[in-house]
Order: sequence, then C-alpha cells, then structure tokens
Amino acid sequence: MATPITNVLDLRELARRRVPRAFFEYADRGAYDEVTLRENRHAFERIQLRQRVMIDVDQRSLATTIVGQPVSMPLAIAPTGLTGLQHGSGEILGARAAVAAGIPFCLSTVSICSIEQVRTAVDKPFWFQLYVMRDRGFARELISRAKAAECSALMLTADLTVQGQRHREIKNGLSVPPKLTLHNLLDIASKPRWAWSVLRAPSRSFGNLQGRIGGTDSLTTLAQWIASQFDPTITWKDLDWIRELWPGKLILKGIMDPRDARLAADHGVDAIVVSNHGGRQLDGAPASIDVLPSIVQDVGDRLEVLFDGGILSGQDLLKALASGARAGLIGKAFLYGLGAMGEAGVTKAIELIRRELSVSMALTGQTDVRAIAPEVIWRR
Repeated sequence: MATPITNVLDLRELARRRVPRAFFEYADRGAYDEVTLRENRHAFERIQLRQRVMIDVDQRSLATTIVGQPVSMPLAIAPTGLTGLQHGSGEILGARAAVAAGIPFCLSTVSICSIEQVRTAVDKPFWFQLYVMRDRGFARELISRAKAAECSALMLTADLTVQGQRHREIKNGLSVPPKLTLHNLLDIASKPRWAWSVLRAPSRSFGNLQGRIGGTDSLTTLAQWIASQFDPTITWKDLDWIRELWPGKLILKGIMDPRDARLAADHGVDAIVVSNHGGRQLDGAPASIDVLPSIVQDVGDRLEVLFDGGILSGQDLLKALASGARAGLIGKAFLYGLGAMGEAGVTKAIELIRRELSVSMALTGQTDVRAIAPEVIWRR
C-alpha cells in the first residue's frame, strides 16, 4: 500500500524517486555552501505561533486579492526555470492547477513551454516573469508577447544579473554547456514515467527562445546563449523603460534590503517580492522571512509586499502573513508536487498548504487572512 501523502515533504520524497537526479537537484539545491538555503527553513522553524482559545473560528475566509486580482487564498506559484524538465509540459500543468485552485501562476522567461503554448492551454491569464538580458530587443519582444497573451502581471526578477554558482548543478552536468554523463543517462533510463512525459510534451528546450538565435535550438545551444545574456549593467533606469512598455501590474522580485524596497516604491511598481531566490544566488544572505518585517514597515503602505523563500506548509504561509506579507509564493513546493505526480501533485501541494493554513488560523484565533496581524507570532 502506498504511503499517504500528508505534507509537502512527502511530495518531495516522491519527486526525488521519480525525477532524474540532475533535474531534481536543480530544483532542490542552492548556491555555494547552501547556508542561505538552509537558513530559509531554519528561520521559519524558529518562529513560534501564539495559540488562542475560546474564540469563534467556525467561519474562516482565505480569500483576498493580489495586485488587484481576486484569489482563493494568499498564495501564488513562483516562476521557476526548466519546469518542464521536472515533468513533461510542467508549465502547462502548473498553470492549469493554479487556475483550478484560484491562485496566480507565474511563467518564467526560461520555461520549457512557451508563453503561447501555456496561454493556449489555459482559459485564464497568468503572470509572466522577465529577465532583462543584454539583448534589450529580446526583452522588448518578450514584453510584447506577454501583452499579446493577456498576462495579468509582469514580474521582473532583479537578483540574477550574474549567476550564483550551484555546485550540485555542475557535478550533475547542468553546467553551461550541459554535459550528459553515463550516470545521468542511466538515471534517465531508470525513470521511464518521467521520460514518457517529457517526450509527449510540446517543447523540450527553452520554449520562449525558439528561433531566437538561428540555427539549432537545442537545450545546449540555448543554455549557452542565456548564460551569455545575464546583464550586470541593469539599473533602475531599466525599470523605468519596462514601465513605459508594460501598461499592466508590475512586480519586482528579489528585494532583500529596505533601501531597495523604497527605490522600488519610488519607481512606481505595484508590488515587490521579498526573496533571496530560494538560496540559489547570494549564499550567506539572511533568510527572506527575517528581513520581511523591516521591509513591510518601510514600504507596506506604498505597495504590496509579497514573500518568497522556503514556504513548505500552511504554517509557513501564516508566519509570512503575520510578518506583513500580502501573500506568499511557492517554488520548491510547486516543483516537488509536479515532479511527484504531475498536475495532480501540484493540486495536492496547494491543497495541503490551504488546509494547513486554515487549521493554523483556527488554532491562533484567526478568521480572515486579510486581518492577520503580527500578534499571531509569539514574541518572547
């Protein structure tokens, strides 16, 4: 008999067995010594919740809005690269699960399925995440494609102007260019379920880049092009340029300092995402949850503050809300569900977090996610 899946870590274990090691660890691991990756989890574990009793919590509401969009709960699926290599058609499956759950899905620039492929597969718009690369014409083209797809928000990721080294990716052959090793080939051969899902998918390379550089559109060639395109010269002037091109909701992801949060507000973005890129960029940076309260205090009355960095449960989400976030984003939790069970796994991850949030709200005396206050957190 199969072991019941009771939390996101159960999905992680199932994904670990079903996804080839190189791609699982791409999603699972972090930069350098992975200090920040671990700290994202440890910081959540240090936060304690205040138990309350004798309060009528029979009727609880998880509904709210994120950048003006009504949602069933304060959660969104974060943009993740190579999603379609966790499970074939991964971006499409994630978007479908998000639509069914009533939460936003954000598609990455470096997705496997393209903007157009995902838009054709779902009946509601999604968000699009943008990397501004050296080729500004390509960035302009991506924004135009996102507008044509009626994307409901544009999320600019600001913390990947250079790529933090992830030791595990290099060891697994996910370097630039990627290197297929005998171990990887044998590992893939032992995962026929995964291989079949990828073979059936509409795309197996970087879908948004197809035809961009001419000649071959292989994963290797496009990976080399992307690595050469991350742009360390990007400044706040580029944000102004994007705002001129993009008329809709604009979200800036990668804020970890109140000074940058204030600059983002000065430049008129609708929301920021407090995020250390899941511990995949600057190793040694603090946990996202530790810097969240100071950023909310500085700019929470000027824009929406979203949170990303280690959410694996509804209790984690409750702690982020109590620390001032309007909503949380899930990356790893989403990918674990996807790798474990495809669309059903993503749905499972969302529903696990939804139920845990609802139960934890009841036990802390809360009835409305829009009214969760810092007092939910126990202060010694």
